[in-house]
Amino acid sequence: MSNQRRKPFQIEAFKHRVVVDPKYADKTWRILEHAIQEIYNENASGLSFEELYRNAYNMVLHKYGEKLYSGLVTTMTSHLKDISKSIESAQGDAFLEELNRKWAEHNKALQMIRDILMYMDRTFVPSTHKTPVYDLGLNLWRDNVIHASSIQTRLLNTLLDWIQQERTGEVINRGLMRNVIKMLMDLGASVYQEDFEKPFLDVSANFYRVESQQFIECCDCGDYLKKAERRLNEEIERVSHYLDVRSEAKITKVVEREMIANHMPRLVHMDNSGLVNMLLDDKYEDLGRMYNLFRRVDNGLSTVRDVMTSHIREVGKQLVTDPERVKDPVEFVQRLLDEKDKYDKIISSAFNNDKTFQNALNSSFEYFINLNARSPEFISLFVDDKLRKGLKGVSEEDVEVVLDKVMMLFRYLQEKDVFEKYYKQHLAKRLLSGKTVSDDAERSLIVKLKTECGYQFTSKLEGMFTDMKTSQDTIQGFYTNHGAELGDGPTLVVQVLTTGSWPTQPSIPCNLPAELSLLCEKFRSYYLGTHTGRRLSWQTNMGTADIKATFSKGQKHELNVSTFQMCVLMLFNNADRLSYREIEQATEIPAPELKRCLQSLACVKGKNVLRKEPMSKDIGENDDFLFNDKFSSKFYKVKIGTVVAQKESEPEKQETRQRVEEDRKPQIEAAIVRIMKSRKVLDHNNIIAEVTKQLQSRFLPNPVEIKKRIESLIEREFLERDSVDRKLYRYLA
Repeated sequence: MSNQRRKPFQIEAFKHRVVVDPKYADKTWRILEHAIQEIYNENASGLSFEELYRNAYNMVLHKYGEKLYSGLVTTMTSHLKDISKSIESAQGDAFLEELNRKWAEHNKALQMIRDILMYMDRTFVPSTHKTPVYDLGLNLWRDNVIHASSIQTRLLNTLLDWIQQERTGEVINRGLMRNVIKMLMDLGASVYQEDFEKPFLDVSANFYRVESQQFIECCDCGDYLKKAERRLNEEIERVSHYLDVRSEAKITKVVEREMIANHMPRLVHMDNSGLVNMLLDDKYEDLGRMYNLFRRVDNGLSTVRDVMTSHIREVGKQLVTDPERVKDPVEFVQRLLDEKDKYDKIISSAFNNDKTFQNALNSSFEYFINLNARSPEFISLFVDDKLRKGLKGVSEEDVEVVLDKVMMLFRYLQEKDVFEKYYKQHLAKRLLSGKTVSDDAERSLIVKLKTECGYQFTSKLEGMFTDMKTSQDTIQGFYTNHGAELGDGPTLVVQVLTTGSWPTQPSIPCNLPAELSLLCEKFRSYYLGTHTGRRLSWQTNMGTADIKATFSKGQKHELNVSTFQMCVLMLFNNADRLSYREIEQATEIPAPELKRCLQSLACVKGKNVLRKEPMSKDIGENDDFLFNDKFSSKFYKVKIGTVVAQKESEPEKQETRQRVEEDRKPQIEAAIVRIMKSRKVLDHNNIIAEVTKQLQSRFLPNPVEIKKRIESLIEREFLERDSVDRKLYRYLA
């Protein structure tokens, strides 16, 4: 092979100039023009598209692109003007059908024309910044057909008329409607919006403004909301069938404004059917519909929430301040729980578990529960009733449900320490009398309280259970050591209670029968012998006794009585008749306690093991008492309770309140010291705010009391006032 270097391949221009026939352009254009007209006349089957493409290609190649493009514009414009006249002449419903048919033909023709002129589209059009063939065809259709003076207004009115007919229940040709609307969308977003959407929204707003006014005058709230919901769904469906998907937000906003937002106050406050009536009548479906519709508009849910909150507070206020309702604490608390259950169900089933509504409900309950200063006491009494008898035979799950509901009310209390005082008293009585339904239920509630308020809140309550267990072991030890010498005498069961853990009770004097007094002394000696440094104080007012009694005809009964009642009944072993004075002198029971004791023994029908002379419901100091030999009962065991009010008397209530206030003082002082120790210097208002924040989980401290505690701490030199600013306090290490 030759090693000579090869020359690079090179294409050179023609050496001579190609001469084009001057009439070539006109001839070629006439061929193309005829082809375009044939395409429009749907006679394209005889055309050679390859030849036509080559002709268009050559015209562009030979610099006749401008002639080709302008000729196309002229030809298409002329044809579209004829089409416009054809459409104008169509009458009635045929107008839209003719428009749709001509549009479909134009589209089909455009695609063929675009294919023929593809080379021009790719080269000449971009270089001269002209509109591509297909888009040109759309623009010409818009300018010569859609925007023709005799078509534009007629088209809009026809479309709006059809929509109006559909709104009034008539059936329209949705397919044709969809095609015409899509034509407007294909012509560009501005055409759709300006020529149809804006007028459509304006007409719709006016339609719903008039209709909503008619509805609201003749319908109740529930029916109105149904109609509004139906109209809203109709518009959403209309968009899905034949409007631009972007129109959905706009038309729904129109319906929401005209049918909901503009009538919100009137709807929620409508007489006999508004929001309050729906709440009272548990109309979950209507409430759910109101929630779903109102959430779509600004301030809709806040309007519903505000009316609901106002109603709940008003109902709750009536409930907690009604003198008749507060007579029965258990019924009082049950009504609160029923109200809470009612609105919880409404919020979950109708308001989609909306947290803002739940928060409003909680704040409302917290508001009105604390309007009644006795709410903590009543809630404790409710628990006492349930744990004594109300939960007998109830499953563990149901017990937990009740306890959880109690805890829910407990959280609303501002004075949780007051509840603690009463709860401790009631728990003590249940434990000592053995009347609790379930130890597990008792412990479960204490665990819940501990979780809610911390160990400090429940430490003494847990100590009470510890004492009960220890007492069982102690009494077993006593009988193990002294059982033989006690013989067949009375059986003694003692509960040894730690003073700090149990509610403080004044020790009420009482002369026990001789045989019992001797037994008590033996127990005292045993206990103090096994425990050093302790002191026993008998609380006879808290004890009970089981005594056997024989009545006429040898009928025997076992009587379950209080220790005081036992002391009185034992006197009748040696006497058939005793005066009030003699009983008082022999037992030394204080007068109020003795009168209640005698009243329960002599004045309660079916439990009257004593007779009183003269017969009356009240006990007088000149009364005489006789053993009721004719007493009978169908039960062998007869429980004789002491006549006592379930609720505290006014002096007892004042005493409890005073104890609570005393217990609060060291807690307030401790909070002040903690805050000042970390801050060192703080002004008066900030101390008040910080102390309130720290203590509000137990109680709401009174600013006046906080100020008194600050003064006390200054006196004891924990704090000092600033020498310049008297409202500023300093911590003294």
